[in-house]
Amino acid sequence: MADFYQILGVSRDADADTLKRAYRKLARQYHPDVNKEPGAEDKFKEIGKAYEALADPETRARYDQFGEAGLGGAAGMPDMGDMGGFADLFETFFNGFGGQNPQGGRTQRRGPQQGDDLRYDLNIDFKDAIFGQQREIKIPHLETCEVCRGTGAKPGTGPKTCSTCGGSGQVRRATRTPFGNFTQVAECPSCNGAGQIIADPCVACGGNGVKQVRKKLRINIPSGVDTGTKLRVSGEGNVGLKGGPPGDLYVFIKVKNDSKLKRDGVTIYSEITVSYLQAILGDTVKITTVDGDVNLKIPSGTQPNTTLSLENKGVPRLGNPVARGNHEVLVKVKLPTRITESERNLLEGLASQYSDKNINSSSGLFSKLFGKES
Repeated sequence: MADFYQILGVSRDADADTLKRAYRKLARQYHPDVNKEPGAEDKFKEIGKAYEALADPETRARYDQFGEAGLGGAAGMPDMGDMGGFADLFETFFNGFGGQNPQGGRTQRRGPQQGDDLRYDLNIDFKDAIFGQQREIKIPHLETCEVCRGTGAKPGTGPKTCSTCGGSGQVRRATRTPFGNFTQVAECPSCNGAGQIIADPCVACGGNGVKQVRKKLRINIPSGVDTGTKLRVSGEGNVGLKGGPPGDLYVFIKVKNDSKLKRDGVTIYSEITVSYLQAILGDTVKITTVDGDVNLKIPSGTQPNTTLSLENKGVPRLGNPVARGNHEVLVKVKLPTRITESERNLLEGLASQYSDKNINSSSGLFSKLFGKES
């Protein structure tokens, strides 16, 4: 008698996943609908019988101890003649009773299938996120094969009904137990639930019915997007199998930083530094905004770390570009660490005109202005 492990081409310590992979590979290779060589059908039966014995842990233990003789007449082990033909060889592919898997979904997949959604990460410049733009991108995705028109079969041929499941896409097995008879249903391992076998596959797509291509798309990026914004492009994902609708493309935005401007929501932040004379006397200075350079008025008497606001110079609100946030400017005042003798005389002359309970002398005013005498 042939050794079941040798038939499947696995070692005696192979785990369940290794057994399943080996069986699936050999079952497809020797399936009568695919392999027309003499003896292929007998080999197919032999592979099924070997996997039938080794897939169940209890049956495998008896086989390891007693060989094939340990399988005859074992309790709960039905005869091959009672199993309904080839369809009953695939017990370990059964996921539950009544044709449903443990999650409740049916295993059959014969009809059109929804295509997969795709993700594309797009980096854009700071100002492009503020005002929006159009970008051309290239995405790899699956499209229907133009040669076979999605059938997967070579032109002039077509799929054949799977003889294992009779075109149902499912295999069944009735099992007798002390508690009664149970029927288990699972996806057919020969056709993967399709109900059909492609004996002569399309050369262009390898029998898949779809092929990967790179497609150019022009993406409209609206004003006001920010890092983490997700844009949906309908129908630009992978095409669905068997005429199913395509999935969608999701573009995830990441905005590059700007060296001068910071953003928080719809508000722009920046900093400027002015001299103490500009802060005292007031001035007009040029600053950078998302709209370009503009003039900002520094009021006289501006205190250090004062924030000045430019209304409607911030970020447009996503979905409502007419409404914009503000641009907040933090004013820092730079004090000199050294002054000339003439500057000192002028400041002391100015300080002598003021006196209050906190400043009693010109040197006290000088110390308050500059933090130290020089």
